[in-house]
Amino acid sequence: MTRTSLSSYFRRHIALPAEHGAWVFILSPLLIGLFAAGQWFTSQLLLIIAALAAFLLRQPVTILVKAYSGRRSQKDVLPALVWILIYGLIGSFALAGLISQGHNELLLLALPGIPVFIWHLYLVSRRAERRQMGIEVVASGVLALTAPAAFWVGVGRADPQGWWLFMLVWLQSAASIVYAYLRLEQREWSSLPDLPTRLRKGQRALLYSSFNLTGVLILTIAGVFPSFLPIPYLLQWAEILWGTLRPAIGVKPTKIGVRQLIVSTLFTILFIITWKVG
Repeated sequence: MTRTSLSSYFRRHIALPAEHGAWVFILSPLLIGLFAAGQWFTSQLLLIIAALAAFLLRQPVTILVKAYSGRRSQKDVLPALVWILIYGLIGSFALAGLISQGHNELLLLALPGIPVFIWHLYLVSRRAERRQMGIEVVASGVLALTAPAAFWVGVGRADPQGWWLFMLVWLQSAASIVYAYLRLEQREWSSLPDLPTRLRKGQRALLYSSFNLTGVLILTIAGVFPSFLPIPYLLQWAEILWGTLRPAIGVKPTKIGVRQLIVSTLFTILFIITWKVG
């Protein structure tokens, strides 16, 4: 009975995010910020714990809202509350540790997440959270704030360079999300369109990635960014151009997600390397 009772609380769909690809949007900026700082302290471990706890908190809270709005069984309420308590306590203790070490600026970075989270929960309660590209782009911006957070904790101050990291990471995440929607749309096509149609359908994703690459190139030439930083953005631009010209007709969403994960991982690695090399 005890084992059965415990298993009712430790349910994967309540404790962990349902969208496996969402992990890259928290881990990528965290890693970029940590490596950009280039220094390692115990406070960075506290930041990682706090950021992951806040990220994981979204899932049980979402389940709780679904249960109260009639979308899930009432049996999920208590397990969701348990995980909310677990993640809430872990995150609170980690944040308190950071503040005790003088990192009060992190509270500023946490503020934008509150209205975005409330917006998401409202959509969940209205059964309207699916295929909301706008809120996904905004939410990726909230997660991108972990880049300056990790950087500031690493260098020990609110260095303005952290805002550049935030913008660079958010722009890449936004382009990635728009591209993912394009690939999912392509799945439903019955046949291969002509070239002008493919380019027209992919113009938004191409515009995002082209803007990112061009902006980074200009600022690199101006001496603002390291010399080789355009390389990861060139990788994303090339991937989006390739995906626009070669539609994912009939391709399984899992395969699309895996490719997106690989490209995002390569982007993160290249960003870290080029930021330090330059």
